[in-house]
Amino acid sequence: MSTTITRAHLAEAVYQEVGLSRNESAELVESVLDAIATSLVEGEAVKISSFGTFAVRQKGGRVGRNPKTGEEVPIEPRRVLVFRPSHVLKDHINTGLSGRQRG
Repeated sequence: MSTTITRAHLAEAVYQEVGLSRNESAELVESVLDAIATSLVEGEAVKISSFGTFAVRQKGGRVGRNPKTGEEVPIEPRRVLVFRPSHVLKDHINTGLSGRQRG
């Protein structure tokens, strides 16, 4: 069964590892996430060494199709968030799965 990691989980991990108070740990996590979000909004890429790179890409407008009705629908230009994992993260994920059955 899959578990979702939340801000509270991250704050608890900081509390356990670093020894800040629970409130300070939560504030630190919020500060890091805010810095990442602000950079992305400003169009900057965020590279976290040995983890990956977050970036915002501009997608052009296009004509889509409603799969149910076949009706053409215009899709407006938009910005999308993309994540490229580092080779270190990919290797870590694949090494962690080597003892388990994939699928």
